[in-house]
Amino acid sequence: MPPTPRTRCSPARRALSSIAPTIDPIERRRAHATMLYRLSVSRESRRSTIPPFYVMDVWKAAAQRARSHGDVLVLAAGQPSTPAPVPVLRATKAAIDAELLGYTETFGILPLREAIAEHHRDTYGYPVDADDVVVTTGSSGAFTLIFLAAFDVGDTVVVARPGYPAYRNCLAALGCRVVELDCGAETRFQPTVAMLEALPQPPAGLVVASPANPTGTMIDPAELAAVARWCEAHGTLLISDEIYHGITYAGASAGTSSAWETSRESVVIGSVSKYFSMTGWRLGWMLAPSALRPALQRLASNMTVCPPAISQYAALHAFGAEAKTELDGHVQRYATNRRLLLEGLPELGITDLAPADGAFYAYADIGHLTDDSRKWCSEVLDHTGVALAPGVDFDTVSGHRKVRFSFAGATADIEDALVRLRHYLCD
Repeated sequence: MPPTPRTRCSPARRALSSIAPTIDPIERRRAHATMLYRLSVSRESRRSTIPPFYVMDVWKAAAQRARSHGDVLVLAAGQPSTPAPVPVLRATKAAIDAELLGYTETFGILPLREAIAEHHRDTYGYPVDADDVVVTTGSSGAFTLIFLAAFDVGDTVVVARPGYPAYRNCLAALGCRVVELDCGAETRFQPTVAMLEALPQPPAGLVVASPANPTGTMIDPAELAAVARWCEAHGTLLISDEIYHGITYAGASAGTSSAWETSRESVVIGSVSKYFSMTGWRLGWMLAPSALRPALQRLASNMTVCPPAISQYAALHAFGAEAKTELDGHVQRYATNRRLLLEGLPELGITDLAPADGAFYAYADIGHLTDDSRKWCSEVLDHTGVALAPGVDFDTVSGHRKVRFSFAGATADIEDALVRLRHYLCD
């Protein structure tokens, strides 16, 4: 007779086989379920296997360098080096004493939504009211919500390359098909209508950023308007990242414009992080088309309940004249730092720079120095104490030869960094 085939069983079932006769059947099933859970909890989901944010490795190494040497100059951080404006800090202390600081409305407290609406009316001149505003847990929360509300698994969403990595990584984690447009110097590293027309079919969504991270470039207002019209005509949701608005420089070839100046079927993302110098307060917002607000409400109420209450009450005071005077002073310092880098880097042989129209970044090609930007940034930190962001975060094709300099810090730090880099590269 042929041998009886052995029945496959799970590791948990095999582990139970020796003790099965000695325990109650119900307890045996419970033990089996527990073992299965313990064997499976360490498995990563497929959606989590997205690329890491490599600049966080730089931050970790810079912190270690600071502990061991005490000489770190951080030009890798995408955030201001200043605290929140004085009126915000003053209001925070008052809110701690006077407010309950419990849950708020899911879309944010009404006074804050009114203040944000007024900010958009005053800055851009288009009609907007509090009902158009969805306050979120940072602009990152806004992106996650709108991606979930608007796109299904398998939908195609277009982003620019180079660009902020969290766009493509979060979209990929949610099961979207991400298409990168190769945006070079000839289009100021920004997408165009011509690029959209060249796609085989209109995508479900398009993400643009102006000013952009990492390049600092801006979309010409006429081109942004044309992109917005194209998206509305083709059923493509335009998501316009405008979190760096307020940080622009004299002589930039493009002015600042907003997608809602042309199409209210687009989504505008804003934040108190960059111009308003409040990154860690985790407060952003979006202007959302009315058709998407019910979905946003359902998702936000289940995922976060509401944005941080203390940050909402504090941010109310970020839009006033006193805060604006302080914040514009930061932009003047960024302008000085920008000039120092754009003049100083070419003297070090780093001459291929993206036009830094806005934000606080200089994006450079260092292909003549390395073909491994992560390794190069690590070596620069080890030899000089200057922390830089490798381009692999921002460009999946050419990032190995790119690097991003942040000039949001103190002017003295920019000057010192250039001196150290000169010794490293030129001596």
